[in-house]
Amino acid sequence: MKYRRLGKTELDVSVVGVGTWQFGGDWGKDYTQKEVDDILYRAKELGINLIDTAECYGPHHMSENFIGDFMARDRREDWVIASKFGHQWHDHWTNAWSVDQIRVQLEESLKALRTDYIDLYQFHSGSDEAFDNDELWTMLDKQVQAGKIRNLGISIGSNDNLHQTSKASELNAKAIQVVYNRLDQKPEERVFPSCQEQDLGVLARVPLASGYLSGKYKPGAVFNDNVRKGRERQEIDEKLQLVTEIQKNEVPEGVDMASWALAWCLKHPAVSCVIPGCKSPEQVEANARAADLEL
Repeated sequence: MKYRRLGKTELDVSVVGVGTWQFGGDWGKDYTQKEVDDILYRAKELGINLIDTAECYGPHHMSENFIGDFMARDRREDWVIASKFGHQWHDHWTNAWSVDQIRVQLEESLKALRTDYIDLYQFHSGSDEAFDNDELWTMLDKQVQAGKIRNLGISIGSNDNLHQTSKASELNAKAIQVVYNRLDQKPEERVFPSCQEQDLGVLARVPLASGYLSGKYKPGAVFNDNVRKGRERQEIDEKLQLVTEIQKNEVPEGVDMASWALAWCLKHPAVSCVIPGCKSPEQVEANARAADLEL
């Protein structure tokens, strides 16, 4: 495994992390604690040290609870835990951007994760109006001073949101999370230059383009998960056809496409870490191989 400095934080993170949206059940599979344990133990064996989660990944902090149960039996200090705030999924899914709501979310996340601190606490895909709230950032800064948050970050909803990216340093945020993959290179135009100018860490989310770049699907594939099944058939087929062409023309013979797609993201000098989801220890292994690919 290789490691990179996460911007102005004091964290060295594995270039491949573990995204955990899937633990909440939105991607067509419900998880047991043992399945989560097997994934995270294998990740640790491979040198992966970053886990990315959020309060709304599954109802009642489901993803965070799975991770917390694991952490209760492992060495917390070996991990960099990144979580997010701004939405709630209790009896129903809703936005929650008031200062009081976010203060409660932080305490609930700490309890679910069974930890005294979160290494990177990220503003989660909120509007510019929700973002431009001095009271919110003042409260979060006090939580940093109290030691409950080690570093602040911003997970931008639009991968061209320069408004939020450009204000990161002013708000003491040290990392940007953004959608970036071979099918979606928009951050290269404005977001990445701003990150490099401010020395911000970059977490590349959806690096496999919601599975399209995994190499497992051919044109005509049908998706049953909550995220992809609502897409227009034409959009799905166009993406799968493009992926077929990429696999033929860009992926070296004998190289796993998923590993290649992650390595493709990592070759950009702004990117600190990719955070693909993984449904099994075998997928963790395929993801980790990206660290050794030179493109």
